[in-house]
Amino acid sequence: MKVKATSIDIAHLAGVSQATVSRALRGSPLVNEETRRRIQAAAEQLNYKVDKNASNLRRMHTGTLALLFFEDPTADESHINPFFLSMLGSITRACALQGYDLLISFQQFSHDWHADFADSKKADGIILLGYGDYLAYRDKLEKLVAQGTCFVRWGAVLPDQPGVSIGCDNFRGGQAVAEHLLERGCRRIAFLGDASSHYPEFFGRYRGYVDALQQAGVEADPALQQNAESTERSGYEAMRSLISREVGFDAIFAASDLIAIGAMRALSDHGLRVPQDVALVGFDDIATASFVNPPLTTVLQDTKQAGEVLVDSLLALIRGEPVDSAVLPVKLMVRRSSLR
Repeated sequence: MKVKATSIDIAHLAGVSQATVSRALRGSPLVNEETRRRIQAAAEQLNYKVDKNASNLRRMHTGTLALLFFEDPTADESHINPFFLSMLGSITRACALQGYDLLISFQQFSHDWHADFADSKKADGIILLGYGDYLAYRDKLEKLVAQGTCFVRWGAVLPDQPGVSIGCDNFRGGQAVAEHLLERGCRRIAFLGDASSHYPEFFGRYRGYVDALQQAGVEADPALQQNAESTERSGYEAMRSLISREVGFDAIFAASDLIAIGAMRALSDHGLRVPQDVALVGFDDIATASFVNPPLTTVLQDTKQAGEVLVDSLLALIRGEPVDSAVLPVKLMVRRSSLR
């Protein structure tokens, strides 16, 4: 009896991987035209026929959503921002309320996770949480759109971005922080965080802070901005660098609570008291923020609401409904670290 050809046979004859064969036969734009023609020729030579029943089965709803989580970059690869752990919990609860299971996958930013998901069919759609350089990340979002994947992401809502994003009002949050510090009499307010389009959430917070300063007639001094990633270590080093440059400041706006906690330690090591000498504000309102000494003034991002909106938006996409990106409100949580 003649053995039926498989995609493994085609892959061997065409000199490609089985995953590439699967993408090519499905019409994925991730396969270039030359490779596609070679695979099609091999399929014809082997008299390969697509199993329509299996194909239909792969397209059936799984009742599962996937959360692809990208770890923040650290030297020992052990760091997970507590804000994302809170978000993870809210997404899990929102899925359960909708009767969906949640598949959680930790991803390396450099891997081809966009292509791997398209082949796996383990879930009906994906939620993307956490990423590094947005300009590098954007290319993979465009590929998800091209291959017709249903996905939503937590992040800054930007013009002409690929797909649907749900994020907080970073600009208004930055304004609220600067307005609060100005009301406390601060005039030399430093900003710790990457203020560029590579990190649009931090950049939105920075732009809001600059806007509030300008409206108050206070010059935003570029010398008071110091790059930092969202880790305590990075906040500590950024604060040390700013102190060493002797630019003079009376307040710090840290782009995340982790940066703020690291900065608080550096200020203490240099004999500067919070808030008596330097007012300090963070962003995120992670659980630790209210337990540090002094308790940290920060901007609350409502992770419960965020999880519900992410899941609702993704399920609407899966149903074929139009979905718009959304900006969620924030709230300033005033505690002792900023009360000079």
